[in-house]
Amino acid sequence: MALHHLRPYLFSTAARPVPHAAARAGGGRARRSLAVVRCSSAAQALKIKSIPTRPVEGQKTGTSGLRKKVKVFQQENYLANWIQALFNSLPPEDYVGGTLVLGGDGRYFNKNASQIITKIAAGNGVGKILVGRNGVLSTPAVSAVIRKRQANGGFIMSASHNPGGPDNDWGIKFNYSSGQPAPETITDQIYGNTLSISEIKIADIPDVDLSSLGVVSYGEFTVEVIDPVLDYLELMENVFDFQLIKGLLSRPDFRFVFDAMHAVTGAYADPIFVEKLGADPDCILNGIPLEDFGNGHPDPNLTYAKELVFTMFGSGAPDFGAASDGDGDRNMILGRRFFVTPSDSVAIIAANAQAAIPYFQSGPKGLARSMPTSGALDRVADKLNVPFFEVPTGWKFFGNLMDAGKLSICGEESFGTGSDHIREKDGIWAVLAWLSILAHRNKDKKVGERLVSVEDVAREHWATYGRNFFSRYDYEDCESESANNMMGHLRDVIAKNKPGEKYGDYTLQFADDFSYTDPVDGSAVSKQGLRFVFTDGSRIIFRLSGTGSAGATIRVYIEQFEPDASKHDLDAQIALKPLIDLALSISKLKDFTGRDKPTVIT
Repeated sequence: MALHHLRPYLFSTAARPVPHAAARAGGGRARRSLAVVRCSSAAQALKIKSIPTRPVEGQKTGTSGLRKKVKVFQQENYLANWIQALFNSLPPEDYVGGTLVLGGDGRYFNKNASQIITKIAAGNGVGKILVGRNGVLSTPAVSAVIRKRQANGGFIMSASHNPGGPDNDWGIKFNYSSGQPAPETITDQIYGNTLSISEIKIADIPDVDLSSLGVVSYGEFTVEVIDPVLDYLELMENVFDFQLIKGLLSRPDFRFVFDAMHAVTGAYADPIFVEKLGADPDCILNGIPLEDFGNGHPDPNLTYAKELVFTMFGSGAPDFGAASDGDGDRNMILGRRFFVTPSDSVAIIAANAQAAIPYFQSGPKGLARSMPTSGALDRVADKLNVPFFEVPTGWKFFGNLMDAGKLSICGEESFGTGSDHIREKDGIWAVLAWLSILAHRNKDKKVGERLVSVEDVAREHWATYGRNFFSRYDYEDCESESANNMMGHLRDVIAKNKPGEKYGDYTLQFADDFSYTDPVDGSAVSKQGLRFVFTDGSRIIFRLSGTGSAGATIRVYIEQFEPDASKHDLDAQIALKPLIDLALSISKLKDFTGRDKPTVIT
């Protein structure tokens, strides 16, 4: 069915421009307190249309939903088919008459997509949509709103840390009533239904004005436009001691900088860091959310967060720097001329949480990391004598453990850190956690005394637990066939190798393709990453990433544990060079891909 047949129902009014800056993403200070709230209704019964359609190719749904180029989603019925397939996959009791949340990172195509999703939701019997003003809600905020408002689930419009704009990426995923990403049982059903879809149920209603807070009703269907910040801010105030953090940020001898990368956390940075915590307004870099992220790549790492890295490694650098990504669920932590790896960051947060963060005043219930993440967190769990879990990459694998009361703090080496306050990783949460640690460690310091720095905290942690040298090499946009051939070669190597075999100075303990059985519901997944684990604890791991929209990204993870404090000052690339060379030799990566060097080194 051609898109022009849907057009009267999907785009019934002209597209409305989205204002820039705070107004675009939830309002500035004045708008937050003085916004005019609409309340209108249409008494007539909701008119539902059944629009014939047919399957379209390429709608296989992965762990992070469906991600493609914008132009793919703009094809006839492409998004509409997927949304209808989702409703066809859910039990009616999970959405009919219920409430769903809708929001996204503000990237290009979100405005049109918001109208499509809203009208199909109404056509399928949803009772209410809670949508962030101008369609904006960070991924952590969607999870928070679902949980606070006891919604049935929610849609997140984002391609995460991937570039935005008409020629770049767009994505959609669905989270359940716990605020957790939909499990594979549902994403597999969605894909199955995209292969047989024959109709789209859509409400004949006008486009909803998403620029003003308030409620509008069409028969029994209601749309409420909500402030994207308030529910999330309230949650953060319940997790952290804002007065403690404010005391740090108001010190004349402490400087903080946060890079929003022209992404969704620009809507949250000013109300949280400036308005609530008293930081200097100039501490916010790239704080205006833009549909194309200012032509940038909103991935908070040493390669793409160039302005922040330049600031933090330059002369006169601030004391603490941080960044978040496109949809606000990732983070990067920097001290003055000092980078904290994500693997170390989650371990340090876990080790200090009970003392510094009120939410964890009774101590964490359990700790967990994704399999490729370094073993630094394992050592904290052992010292704290709490349960520890190693799960596949994908935040959804933490959710069951949280819902079962087994897990408090978790993280991924891919700059994702979080806790059971929601069911998504949370970039601003991680920044507030580090600010809490620094504030706690410096609360008795007088102005003029030397402050405990980010580097001090990290080095003290290494002295206590040892240092896990860790690096990740990303080879982006590889030709898919070549990447898969390389992984096939590695599986052949694993099949032939036995424990005890020598790889230069390293002795193999085991090699496998990681699999996982959920301890809560018994569900199992396999082929989650190829591991070479050596007797000294060193690891080499190979994975193909599914978070991009085209091609393949090969990720190579290298880790080596060093208990000797005299060696902790080594540069990670120097300390890991023998393992890096071994990884490239085992994989024959250059032979298969032609790549001489990685796109990104973490």
